Amino acid sequence: MKNLILSLFAVITMAFTTQVYAQKNPMVGGAAMYSTKDIVDNAVNSKDHTTLVAAVKAAGLVETLKSAGPFTVFAPTNAAFDKLPAGTVDNLVKPENKATLTTILTYHVVAGKMDSKAIAKAIKAGGGKAELTTVQGGKLWAWMEGKKLVLKDEKGGMSTVTIADVYQKNGVIHVIDTVLMPK
Repeated sequence: MKNLILSLFAVITMAFTTQVYAQKNPMVGGAAMYSTKDIVDNAVNSKDHTTLVAAVKAAGLVETLKSAGPFTVFAPTNAAFDKLPAGTVDNLVKPENKATLTTILTYHVVAGKMDSKAIAKAIKAGGGKAELTTVQGGKLWAWMEGKKLVLKDEKGGMSTVTIADVYQKNGVIHVIDTVLMPK
């Protein structure tokens, strides 16, 4: 009987561990995201974030986003950047526009690790809306529309989180469908 109980416990433990492990490596842009890698090392593998990675490199933010953090990154997809007026991205990655690019990119980062549970808690505490302060110093507002997490930037632009809780060793990424803009 004791062996049966131990065997059953082992099977349940293995099943649970396998399920938890699988949840830690979601697919983003056709690539597995590993919680043992940092934000940059994961992002470079996502085919949906090549524009973001190029912008991070142009802004000189690679080492910052590889550091211990933790950071919460709202990561726009290539399609999100494609919504910007024609030529915007090409203009922003020019060396003379590094300060503007850095301002925009750091507006997508919140200090600390805010997964969807933490954001939901902040939304509840805020009576249905949470105000988040970005690393850039600006504000973002978050709320739920049904089961979707929506963000509003300082210019009134709206973005939806399409993939939440992509855990990294130095934070968490939430994939978004629109580039956020500070004042």
